[in-house]
Amino acid sequence: MKRKLTIGTRKSALALWQAEYIKKALEGHDSELTVTLEHIVTKGDKILDVPLARIGGKGLFTTELESRLLAGTIDLAVHSLKDLPADLPDGLCLAAVTARSHVHDVFVSNRYASLDALPQGACVGTSSLRRRAQLLAHRPDLTVCDLRGNVDTRLKKLDDGEYDAIILAEAGLTRLGLTDRITQLLPTDTMIPAVGQGALAIETRSDDDDLKQALSFLCDDETTAATTAERTFLAAINGSCQVPVGVYGKAKDGQLTLSCIIAAPDGSRVFRHTATGPVSDSRSLGQEAAKTLLDEGGRQILTDLGITPAE
Repeated sequence: MKRKLTIGTRKSALALWQAEYIKKALEGHDSELTVTLEHIVTKGDKILDVPLARIGGKGLFTTELESRLLAGTIDLAVHSLKDLPADLPDGLCLAAVTARSHVHDVFVSNRYASLDALPQGACVGTSSLRRRAQLLAHRPDLTVCDLRGNVDTRLKKLDDGEYDAIILAEAGLTRLGLTDRITQLLPTDTMIPAVGQGALAIETRSDDDDLKQALSFLCDDETTAATTAERTFLAAINGSCQVPVGVYGKAKDGQLTLSCIIAAPDGSRVFRHTATGPVSDSRSLGQEAAKTLLDEGGRQILTDLGITPAE
């Protein structure tokens, strides 16, 4: 393997934290290795005045990094796994998925102690259709307002009084040392997380066997099994990170429990399903869960959004 590696990363504080985390892990594992970071701007970083769901397409935060990987100008890319589409470009692979411990969405407010404490009509900020749908399913009286930008930008907008509350990922706030901003950890029966939420993904070229082997120590087996089921579910419905779909897999003692939701963006129709099986059957578990939810009514929701499930 090369003794010098280049990691491609977005420029946000959270993306840089994630890339630095992997850099330190690699250099700590191999003292003779030198790792540098290459800052790359993605489409999702450039368009900040339009809700993500309206931009459309997959790979809003990954395509430019993947182009650099295929061109050979970087050796690996570090992503939040929830940003990485279920289907990767030819020539690239998911080399490692790290252990995750902060999978939840969180309620953040300077005035109200919980989601249920919000007054009728309160303005809650999020750019995610998944979060919007589940918020409105739980509290149809709320006003869900678009919110874009990095974590600091979103918090500043809250502090400036533009929102009564905002919804963020627990993992991002934890990694940035901002856990004091968390008002309430949202339980998964209220807000099922995004596919892969809380885990980091390391993407490389498929033919770089030496690098894939060198990265294997970063891979967590239970997280890999859980997120494989989640990503298989997402692929089966032909979804992206910007569809009203939540999936959360949890592996323990050789068993995997997969909780899934497909919901209309306005929260008026919600279809849920929980499946359990051996971790060795993670792919089939994801496929079967997708088929169940599609057949129960999820297919019509996706069709209404112009999405044709892969099944």
